[in-house]
Amino acid sequence: MNEPLIVSACLLGINCVYDGTSNKNKKILELMEKRLLIPVCPEQLGGLPTPREPQNIIQGSGEDVLNNKAKVITGKGVNVTENFIKGAEEVLQIAKLNKVKIAILKENSPSCGVRFIYNIKENQKHKRQGRGVTTAMLIENGLQVISEEEIKKKKLAI
Repeated sequence: MNEPLIVSACLLGINCVYDGTSNKNKKILELMEKRLLIPVCPEQLGGLPTPREPQNIIQGSGEDVLNNKAKVITGKGVNVTENFIKGAEEVLQIAKLNKVKIAILKENSPSCGVRFIYNIKENQKHKRQGRGVTTAMLIENGLQVISEEEIKKKKLAI
């Protein structure tokens, strides 16, 4: 149980959410007492600034983005698909270098969403089923990915 975990950096209190805030999570912070947590922000690793325009996966999910069937577009219509794929690749590389088998990622994010992703239009969030780009890539490469919400609800032993 001493293996490191990849964790969405925003869950550790790092201000890397698109609007410059964090999603600091007490349960995740408590894990630092037991495990080495490796913070990642796929959007930043993909070259996007913080703060940044909110992004949406258009016509699909993270798997569709990786299979070139969907795109990631900002609220102003800028295509940031390449940034999202590059960020996912960087997170995967970090996981491989550190022999990580489990990632805890932020639910609802177009990068990190495990079961749901938000579409943000005119400052309104619309949640829908689907995985984010990074989550899809990590699962495709054999990692277990869970959300902070799953840890809270199921009280998983990690």
